[in-house]
Amino acid sequence: MTHILNSLLPICLMISTGYFFKYMKFPSLEFWPMADKFTYYVLMPSLLIYKLSIAKIDLSQSINLVATAFLSILIILGILIVLNFMLHFESKAFTSIVQGGIRFNSYVILAFVDTVYGDKGLILAAIVMAFTIPLINVLCISIFAIYVRHGDFSLKAFFKTIIKNPLIGACVIGGIINATGIHLPLVVLKYFSVVSNAALPMGLLSVGVGLELKYLKNAKKELLVSTMVKLLLFPLLSYGIGIALGLSGLSLSVAVIYGAMPTAVSGYILARELGGDVSLMASIITLQTLACMATLFLIVPIL
Repeated sequence: MTHILNSLLPICLMISTGYFFKYMKFPSLEFWPMADKFTYYVLMPSLLIYKLSIAKIDLSQSINLVATAFLSILIILGILIVLNFMLHFESKAFTSIVQGGIRFNSYVILAFVDTVYGDKGLILAAIVMAFTIPLINVLCISIFAIYVRHGDFSLKAFFKTIIKNPLIGACVIGGIINATGIHLPLVVLKYFSVVSNAALPMGLLSVGVGLELKYLKNAKKELLVSTMVKLLLFPLLSYGIGIALGLSGLSLSVAVIYGAMPTAVSGYILARELGGDVSLMASIITLQTLACMATLFLIVPIL
C-alpha cells in the first residue's frame, strides 16, 4: 500500500501544481499553451523514441495486449450506444459521453506506468498508444458524423492529422529502430535520454493546467455515466478480455491501467470543432482526471 501511495501521490501533486500555476497565472496564462505544445511535439516524442528504440519487445504479448485494447474500446462503444437508446441522451451530449468513455490521457498513462512499473511498463503503454490513437479518432469522428453532422470534415484532412500525430510518429520511429537493430550513436541516445526526462513532469503539469473545476457544478447524469463507464467498467472489461486472450503479469496490468485512464484533453478540442457539448466535455475531463486517482488506488493493489 505504501508503494501505491508513493506512486500515486507524486502524480497527484504534479497535476495539482499545474492547476495551482494556472490559478496564480504563473508564469503567465500565455505560457502554458506553448509549453503544452512543446511537450506534445518535442518532449513526449523524444521519450517514446528513446524508450522504444532500446526496448526488448515481446511480440506475442504485445499483439494480445493491443487486441485487448481494441476489443475493449469497441465493446465500450457498443455499450454506450445501447445506453443512449435506453436513456435518450441529447445528441451533442452523447458525443461527449463517447469521447469520455473511450479516449485516454497519454500523459497520465505514461507517467503512471513509468512510476509503478518502470521502463517495461512504459514500453507496453507506448505500443498500445500507437495502435489505439488512430482507432479512437476514427470512432469519435464517426460518432460526430452520425449524431451531430456539424462542422467541416475532410477524410483527407483526418488521415493527414493521424500521420502528423507526433506521438504515433515517435512510436513508429522507435519501433523501426528497434526492429531493424540500428544502433544509435551514444551521443544521440544521451540527447534523447536528457530531453525525455522533462517529458512526464511537463505533461502532468499540462494536465493540471487543463482542469476546469467551474464546470463540475453543472454535473448531469451524462457526466456520471461517462465517468463510471470509463473508470470502472472499462478496466473490468479489459481485465476479462485480457485473461481470455492469455495476458498475464505486466501485460495484463498495463491493459487494465490503460482502461482505467481518464479521457484526453483533446476531446475538448474535437467537441469545440465538430459541434459537441463543450461544457459537458470539460466536466468529464476534469471529473475523470480527479476521480481516476481514487479508482487507481483501488485497482493497482489488486493487480
